[in-house]
Amino acid sequence: MANSVAKEGVKSSNITENTTRSIIIIGALFFIFGFVTWLNSLLIPYLEIACELTKFQSFFVTFAFYIAYVVMAPVSTKTLNRLGFKKGMSVALVIMAFGALLFIPAAITRTYFLFLTGLFIMGSGLAILQTASNPYVTIVGPAESAAKRISIMGICNKLAGAIAPILIGFFLQLEKADELQSEIANLTSAERINELNEMALRVIPPYIGIIVVLLLLALWVYKSSLPEVDTDEEDETLSSTNAGKNSVFDFPHVILGVITLFIYVGVEVIAADSIISYGASQGIALTTAKYFATGTMVSMVVGYIIGIVTIPKFIKQENALRVSAVLGVVFSLLAIFTSGYVSLAFIALLGLANALMWPAIWPLALADVGRFTKAASSLLVMGIAGGAIIPLVYGALAENWNPQDAYWVMIPCYLFILYFAVSGYKIRKS
Repeated sequence: MANSVAKEGVKSSNITENTTRSIIIIGALFFIFGFVTWLNSLLIPYLEIACELTKFQSFFVTFAFYIAYVVMAPVSTKTLNRLGFKKGMSVALVIMAFGALLFIPAAITRTYFLFLTGLFIMGSGLAILQTASNPYVTIVGPAESAAKRISIMGICNKLAGAIAPILIGFFLQLEKADELQSEIANLTSAERINELNEMALRVIPPYIGIIVVLLLLALWVYKSSLPEVDTDEEDETLSSTNAGKNSVFDFPHVILGVITLFIYVGVEVIAADSIISYGASQGIALTTAKYFATGTMVSMVVGYIIGIVTIPKFIKQENALRVSAVLGVVFSLLAIFTSGYVSLAFIALLGLANALMWPAIWPLALADVGRFTKAASSLLVMGIAGGAIIPLVYGALAENWNPQDAYWVMIPCYLFILYFAVSGYKIRKS
């Protein structure tokens, strides 16, 4: 019965009771995605101080977290095929809790490698969740309004991202981190080690809270009535069109979509996770810069709300992606050619430019793939690894050039996204 109701929900624009319940559950998961993911914006400058890292080394936080998507995406599909959506999501949440648990010995020993291992494991759990949730939301209603549904999920994600830096920043006592950063050169070796050890230990209480929440959510999902959906179903017309297709690699627009998603996630992570560190380079205290990180998330929420109101009634999702790419270029250039709080504000406004990219790229890349939906989704999830590679490039440029001019790396990225929005998504033949 649950399967038939879920299938009807996919085929019909009328949201059934089961579909509504599913959206609520997926929304809760997107909230967790956001809270855990956007904590990296705090961890980068915080661990840079606590573990005595260079600017480049600190961006291995994003590398460890996002590279898990490349490693786990193929495993994610097999896990979901074997366990189903509900059990697979529950297992993924437990995996994330284990990753968060590693932060305790990492903080006690002040070992950066353990922090990175914990982040990799958390990213692995998220890879499974992303593989399940994104195609689920995409196909649970009419294709033309998929961007709207994903925008609703994005609000859940970014609200969590807005809350995370402020809430966790309170527990980390960032004002003490600012003081330590300015005084550390004058401390003796023993005093420095004691202060840094104490700073690292402040990570433990909030991550214990995260572990508890993840385990409770895993139990809730496991006991829920989340229905399974057939992601491989296709109508007769689509089946005929795809008759000669043997694999997902026969769809050029999917491959271009993966590249676009790779690039998009990279620039989104740069904007969100570099902003506090960049603010510090502009002479702005961590306690102040954390609010700009929240501002990035708030501007993304504004973008999502615009998407919910306007897509597809007033603007098509491909046109929304074009506008977003142009805004990305404009805001990046303004951030590069201004300074101080104004420059930081333009980095925060990149959240507005980035907001509708994820909701638009997914349905455009998954269009007309039919029975290859799971394979295409797995490839798209691997594209999230852009959050591992491109920010690392930014970190290297920031260290060897300067943090502001390093933002030039985003310009060609936004231009490629514009290409996909204008013509790349239309390519159907190899």
